[in-house]
Amino acid sequence: MSGAKGRKTGTKPAESLSFDEIDQKILDILQEDSDTVISAISEAVGLSATPCWRRIKRMEEAGLIKGRVVLVDQERANVPMTVFISVSTPRHEISWLQQFCELIDEIPEVVEAYRLSGTVDYILKVVVPDIATYDMVYKKMIERLEFRQVNSMISMEELKFTTAIPTRYL
Repeated sequence: MSGAKGRKTGTKPAESLSFDEIDQKILDILQEDSDTVISAISEAVGLSATPCWRRIKRMEEAGLIKGRVVLVDQERANVPMTVFISVSTPRHEISWLQQFCELIDEIPEVVEAYRLSGTVDYILKVVVPDIATYDMVYKKMIERLEFRQVNSMISMEELKFTTAIPTRYL
């Protein structure tokens, strides 16, 4: 799985199910290491293996667990530079948004993208080996779409990174 895109179809919404502290503990363990074996998870949460496995399957079917991925080290993958790009659109139209989504889907260096409220319309997280590669990404974007404003911010240091979300609100 290359990433968690969109919502799973045919799943029961997580909002309609209830989750308890054991589910939270299971999620915390899986978020730390999705390869943790069922026997270790069940022992950590005080269940036998089968009920633990059923809980995991229930969370997957509900769409609470969207997928399992491998986290790749940026430095070792030769993409040590992280650039955040803030984008302001010249117009707010669905057709522009669709073209923008198609564009960023075609650029593998764009690893995250968000639509925002406020003075900036979108923010992108881009990982590249160097500034020249970032410039190619930038040129591809402006070649395909019109932007009102594009600002780039190069990350100097990663202070915190996690893919784990808090589970205490379940």
